[in-house]
Amino acid sequence: MNDTDFKIIDPEPLLIVLSGPSGVGKDSVINRMRERGLPFHFVVTATTRQKRPAEIDGIDYFFVSNDEFARMIEADELLEYAIVYNDYKGIPKQQVRNALTSGEDVIMRIDVQGAGTIRKLVPEAVLIFLTTESEEAMVQRLQARQTETPEGLKLRIATARQELKRASEFDYAVVNKQSCLDATVDDIYAIIVAEHHRVLQRKVAL
Repeated sequence: MNDTDFKIIDPEPLLIVLSGPSGVGKDSVINRMRERGLPFHFVVTATTRQKRPAEIDGIDYFFVSNDEFARMIEADELLEYAIVYNDYKGIPKQQVRNALTSGEDVIMRIDVQGAGTIRKLVPEAVLIFLTTESEEAMVQRLQARQTETPEGLKLRIATARQELKRASEFDYAVVNKQSCLDATVDDIYAIIVAEHHRVLQRKVAL
């Protein structure tokens, strides 16, 4: 065997799905990844829900009206969409395509239901399930947010408990321990680096 039997593989851009139940810290993880300047394209999701006080339109989400979301559906502009706690959320298709074409790894933060849809549409996507140390820790985080009505909180907790049972549908699971956000980001980054060292690269087609 000689040197010509080996070649450097140009890594294919990855489509990475970060998912998990409410309360596990998906937004916090994405925000810390941005703060650390990690070299990814972070997909901005479109949603019809109301903007929370600390959120910024176009960075945290694209906050749109029901009519605008309906137009996006009709125009086939969304890679996937779903009703999440009585509001619509969807992934703008062209945004993902443009980033992948430029060679960037793409990270999208979506609910567990949406992750299942992406797995069917894009089998080569990397699915990462984010969770907490325990179910009790997840419930405590949801209660501490104080962003829901009592009825809304009960719905989120019940849904989250069911979503925890779907972890086996993902490629990787990462525990986001309390006050260990950077360690969580390090784990996710290590997964992405490892994926780029696969002999058989994932090739995403959209």
